[in-house]
Amino acid sequence: MTIPNDTYCAFAHSLDLGEGHVRVAIKDCIDIKDTVSACGSEALRDASTARQDAAVVANLLTQDCRIVGKTNMHELAYGMTGVNEAFGTPINPRWPDRIPGGSSSGAAVAVAADLCDFAVGTDTGGSVRQPAICCGVYGIKPTFGRISRDGCHPAQSSLDCVGVFARSMDMLIQGMEAIDPTFERQPAATPPKIGRVACDADEVIDAALDTCFVDCATVALPLMEAAFHAGMTVIGVEAAQAYGPLLAAGKPIGDDVRKRLINAAKITPQAHATAEDIRDKFTQDVDKALETYDVLVTPALPVVPPTLAAAKDPATVLPLTKFLRPFNLSGHPAIVLPFTTDPDALPAGIQLIGRKGEDARLCAIAEQIVSTAPIFQPEKNT
Repeated sequence: MTIPNDTYCAFAHSLDLGEGHVRVAIKDCIDIKDTVSACGSEALRDASTARQDAAVVANLLTQDCRIVGKTNMHELAYGMTGVNEAFGTPINPRWPDRIPGGSSSGAAVAVAADLCDFAVGTDTGGSVRQPAICCGVYGIKPTFGRISRDGCHPAQSSLDCVGVFARSMDMLIQGMEAIDPTFERQPAATPPKIGRVACDADEVIDAALDTCFVDCATVALPLMEAAFHAGMTVIGVEAAQAYGPLLAAGKPIGDDVRKRLINAAKITPQAHATAEDIRDKFTQDVDKALETYDVLVTPALPVVPPTLAAAKDPATVLPLTKFLRPFNLSGHPAIVLPFTTDPDALPAGIQLIGRKGEDARLCAIAEQIVSTAPIFQPEKNT
């Protein structure tokens, strides 16, 4: 099968697998039998083809799904812009002058452009949730370990989760049901008790949250910033372990990722140990807060996504995940809900964080909020 007119550069290559009706796209760091998982890198373009499907792909092929392609991504899943010179940068369908987000850029673009019904990506530090908001779609990072990572790259990660993108909450839930046989949809129940995490975001984003959550109590998570930096440390250590050999072998790697890997190799064992200590303490803080509240809410991003031109400065991009990355460190499920700012109609969103293992409850609460809060426009829910 050839997907016609992929003018958005969403796909690394097209496929036609399965006999179902629901079109699904898969990030190119997830194995599909007899295809190469190049992970957006020239260094892996000619790697051996996968001998078997990743566990999540095998699950999809038992459902009413048809896999239509593997999606482009930020090289080695180690970046947040989605810019990729080797395989092409996916074009943000609604805001083409702005970044599509990373690392699951092509997956978010494929959903936003209606090239598939839902897409499967991976999220190590916001890599589903950030591009979802950049492209104006829904995205979920499940509880860490809930979805098997067998057949995902890198093979070892203490942060990475397989997640889903969709244009509506209903389809996002269908996606979770398809990738996770244990997931059972829940109806909206009594109004949830929501705690609003104290965060510093742009005024236009804070104003939108004020509209939705005016009566919510404020929750302090004093280690949020430390958890962000600790997450950066842990991902650096694990990326260096996974892809350092490509550097050592002189393989072709883009300049941005090459520099990050070189710096990651300099992280000391002491810094790593400190990050793990912060992980433990921050996780306890989040668990404690969720004893009182059904969900916690933050802005998805602290600012609207930058333009492609502005994103050439790494300092512009790094803070984008300041509210997302901490919950990779803690392992809690998190979902992002897109809206557009008023009056500029630029992409923004909120993030909901739930208790570990209560992914279905989190989705039910998200569905309820989307159906009632005025900032979620009708066109976003179709």
